[in-house]
Amino acid sequence: MLTVSVSVAAGVAAVTSAFPQFAPHKVALGVVCVTAVALANIRGVRESGRIFAVPTYFFIVCFGVMILEGFYRLATGSLPRRPPPAIPASEAFTWFLILRAFSSGCTAMTGTEAISNGIPAFRPPESRNAAITLGWMAVILGTFFVGITLLADRLGIVPVAEETVVSQIARRLHGTGLFYYAIQAATALILVLAANTSFADFPRLSSLLARDRYIPRQFATLGERLVFSNGIMVLGAMAALLLVIFGGETHALIPLYAVGVFISFTLSQSGMVRHWWTDRVRGWRHKLAINGLGALATGVVTVVIAATKFTHGAWIVVLVIPALVATFLAMHRHYEDVAEQLSLEGLPGPPELRHTVLVVVGDLHRGVVRAVQYAKTLAAPSVAVRAVFVETDPAKTAKLEEKWARWGLGVPLVILNSPYRSLLRPLVEYLDALQSLGDDHMVTVVIPEFLPSRWWQHILHNQTALLIKGVLLFRKNTVVVDVPYLLKR
Repeated sequence: MLTVSVSVAAGVAAVTSAFPQFAPHKVALGVVCVTAVALANIRGVRESGRIFAVPTYFFIVCFGVMILEGFYRLATGSLPRRPPPAIPASEAFTWFLILRAFSSGCTAMTGTEAISNGIPAFRPPESRNAAITLGWMAVILGTFFVGITLLADRLGIVPVAEETVVSQIARRLHGTGLFYYAIQAATALILVLAANTSFADFPRLSSLLARDRYIPRQFATLGERLVFSNGIMVLGAMAALLLVIFGGETHALIPLYAVGVFISFTLSQSGMVRHWWTDRVRGWRHKLAINGLGALATGVVTVVIAATKFTHGAWIVVLVIPALVATFLAMHRHYEDVAEQLSLEGLPGPPELRHTVLVVVGDLHRGVVRAVQYAKTLAAPSVAVRAVFVETDPAKTAKLEEKWARWGLGVPLVILNSPYRSLLRPLVEYLDALQSLGDDHMVTVVIPEFLPSRWWQHILHNQTALLIKGVLLFRKNTVVVDVPYLLKR
């Protein structure tokens, strides 16, 4: 979720750098971008890959040309070097400041895990193609990162709140010409589309967690386009919410993002160390050493980021992640308990069930007659069918009994007295008395309900049926059947 929100916020920053008039609307722009990427992924992984390929190559070409041109002009003297502006020191130059800068720079390494998480989406041979892609990504990342850093240093460019470093470099090289806007467009597109790594990985990983019963099983359900639609929609909604909460500010989101990412890196590397140590397949020592070094490196980065960025928002993730883990474990215990209680192992032969059908009556009209007819179809020869009426007005009871003799279809009418004019309590007590005779007694409660044709007409009638259904919903050995009678206009 943080990957999506940070990537989109940075992409929108590229847009507002080129068009400052859009700066007040950066949150709305971010939400629109998240929605667009989510919709593209809902259409399917392979289709979204085609959609994102062109902007990716466009970005690589534009950035490569800009870096080569910048170094060429510096080497030929056509772009004079400029010393960085004098900025008053806001704090002493200490090791803590260096570590904080280091922790900010480490965020450039995030995203590399997307390829390892998305290996199943590659063409065969999946692992080989994923390894080639990861190698190319590392080369491109290193080249661009070092190139932009050196250009910024030689051109005397420092970060400012109103404009990104890339925008300043491009503006210095080309002013506000066509290539400048091409660079900004490429930067915005690639940053917004970087959110696609999470949209590709989060639904797949959440489906694995759901399969292992650590998060709601709805995340393991494939949608119509054979993608995990629930994971995509939840990810998009939560990322958009983060953008709204933090005002679309990249610097406010990055501390949360970095801590979460490097904790994940450390856990995954440590998990691989345990895997090699346990399985000990051929070459396991070499692989264990590589993953062990990775776990150590990312673990150090995690500690540094958590310490140096703690007051900048990292404390939120430090608290949220343990809370999430506790939630996942609670869900897992619930699913395990449900599976144990529903298991057929050790189940003796099912006992014979006794069955009583009750029709709840508040008056006698066509809807009630239809419900009584339906109730009689549920009754086997040994099943009792009764109508239940809770008496709150003796005069009304006399009229009902008179009509019931004609239209009751031979079903006996049980009158429950309610001296305090309570409808639900006498009904529940009657059910308790029926079911107190044994655990093998099922009661089906048939509720007649007439439905007005227009939505606003519902407020003109008592919602008695809704109250009864709510009270009886969680009762043991109780089945509630609603028999609607649709009214004409």
